[in-house]
Amino acid sequence: MTTRFRTADPEVLHLKVGDLVEVRSEAEILATLDEKGELDSLPFMPEMLRFVGQRLTVHKVAHKLCDTISRTGLRKMERAVHLTGTRCGGEAHGGCQTACTLYWKEAWLKRVEPGTEPTEPSPRPERMLPLLEVNTRKEPGPDGEERFSCQSTELLRAAPTCVPFTDMKQYVIDVRSGNAGIFTTLRGMLVGAFNRFQKLSQRFLPRWLWIKGGLRWGFVRGFVEGQTPTAVLDLQPGELVRIKPKAEILRTLNKDQLNRGMGFEEEMARFCGQTARVVARVDQCIDEPTGRMLQMKNPCIVLDGIVCSGVYNLNCPREFVPFWREIWLERVEDLPVS
Repeated sequence: MTTRFRTADPEVLHLKVGDLVEVRSEAEILATLDEKGELDSLPFMPEMLRFVGQRLTVHKVAHKLCDTISRTGLRKMERAVHLTGTRCGGEAHGGCQTACTLYWKEAWLKRVEPGTEPTEPSPRPERMLPLLEVNTRKEPGPDGEERFSCQSTELLRAAPTCVPFTDMKQYVIDVRSGNAGIFTTLRGMLVGAFNRFQKLSQRFLPRWLWIKGGLRWGFVRGFVEGQTPTAVLDLQPGELVRIKPKAEILRTLNKDQLNRGMGFEEEMARFCGQTARVVARVDQCIDEPTGRMLQMKNPCIVLDGIVCSGVYNLNCPREFVPFWREIWLERVEDLPVS
């Protein structure tokens, strides 16, 4: 398919964490998009329009990302960043509640100096919103089921190249961009090396030589045979909770680290014992591999300020919002305000 709107590539911005940028006008962004509303196979979504003209800071440089669709490891993204405070609200995608961090291509941004006057807003192009809205849907499923298309469902096209663990350039970019400090980067490399040793040990060593049963760093293993337990707390936004100790949570998981189909991962175990406030109850989210809207029989909980920081995943900057089963949480009595 040929491109109708895309213009020549703008200059490379070489953005770093903390840089101030302004989201370009809708006309400028439209000029970068093809017939699918995409640039380099990455969709510009309707949920992003509310940030047009705003000045925001670079939160992370999105030069790599975890593949959560086919589980191939890290993938390479070209000339993109995450901006502070920009997550998808799901309004144009059936009310999806995943709250994914948005990807911003450099072509949709311009660097600005603090103290300078913002650009005057330009008239909205008539083709912009219809182009974006029509491309929020895929072809229906075999049974006619509605299927969605968003940045997360299209990441394998937008980031088609795998980043091997031995690619040292990724670690240099992590440090130079401000994504991670030297110590954090070295820690990520050591954890990555350990996880690869664990995988190889399961293939080539006898079981009695495996470290911690061959588990990845974080050492999460469920023990439940058959149906996993559940609990109903009816938690509401604003309530204070404590994440239960890891040992208690492991007793709710099966051998695939699942509780009623919801995974508990090593990164989540880092938060065990911490307290946080409930932000939302989640009962639906888009399935990335298929684009189907998944309806949860047991709603999950989102906690304020708790995101996957990639500590055990080579400092992936994607910052997923973990979903928590209520059985993994316990209410904490609020202290009175003095």
